[in-house]
Amino acid sequence: MSDIKAFEVTAKQLPLHCPTKEVALWASHPRVFLDITKTGAVACPYCGTKYTLKADEMVAPH
Repeated sequence: MSDIKAFEVTAKQLPLHCPTKEVALWASHPRVFLDITKTGAVACPYCGTKYTLKADEMVAPH
C-alpha cells in the first residue's frame, strides 16, 4: 500500500503549495509552491503528494 496522497484541487485554491494548511506542523516539510497550470497535474518534490486540477476548471492567466 502506498503512503503517497493524491488531491484534486480547484482554481480557487491556487496558488497551490505543499504542505497545505491541513497538515500538522510536526508532519510538514518546507513550503513549496507548485505550478499546476501548465499540465493540470503536479507532484510535490518533498513528499510526493500528487495534485490534479479538477476537470472543467478554468485557470485565468495572470
